[in-house]
Amino acid sequence: MATLYDLHPDNPQKRRIETIASALHDGAVMLYPTDTVYAIGCDLNAKSAVKRVRQIKQLSNDKPLTFLCSSLSNIARYARVEDRAYSIMKHLIPGPYTFLLPATKLVPRIVMNPKRKTIGIRVPNDVICHTLLETLENPIISTSAHIPDEEGEFPTIGLERSRLFDALDPFVDIIIDRGSELGYQVSTILDFTAEKPFILRKGLEWEVAEEWIDV
Repeated sequence: MATLYDLHPDNPQKRRIETIASALHDGAVMLYPTDTVYAIGCDLNAKSAVKRVRQIKQLSNDKPLTFLCSSLSNIARYARVEDRAYSIMKHLIPGPYTFLLPATKLVPRIVMNPKRKTIGIRVPNDVICHTLLETLENPIISTSAHIPDEEGEFPTIGLERSRLFDALDPFVDIIIDRGSELGYQVSTILDFTAEKPFILRKGLEWEVAEEWIDV
């Protein structure tokens, strides 16, 4: 059974954040809110926890995992950010955007695309996520939370959060509740691995990203 933490969305309780961060360091897996959808995540550097996230989502090892960073400068530790990408990203961070970038050697192989050696990174516009990242001092895996059923999986669209919590309770160690209903709009994905950046997936606020790409 997972431990449930009620966190204030704008001023999360410091002691609870520290307890969660400590558990993540030790390999815990959590269900937590972002500025888009609820996500399943763990410490990027906790290999056993990353494996569990893959098992929960039924993801093969060649499927790359997105992770959260605290800032653009933090992203630069884990990805090669060219001038054009930097110019666009600084206008979109923090926000509902995932950036596909070439990975640096600091990224564990279990996370990246093994053939392309690329990764997806986000800097969410969410106080709980940002506070966790600052306290943990490591990136956090972020893969959208789905409920498994007999026919596979279906997304959280239209679900009450209590149903999501009940369904994933047996599989995660921590559940974070900020008291609001589930988000269901995905992030916009910007691909910076090609010669010219482009929008790979239109999600939240994709029109804003398109404007900066065209500048």
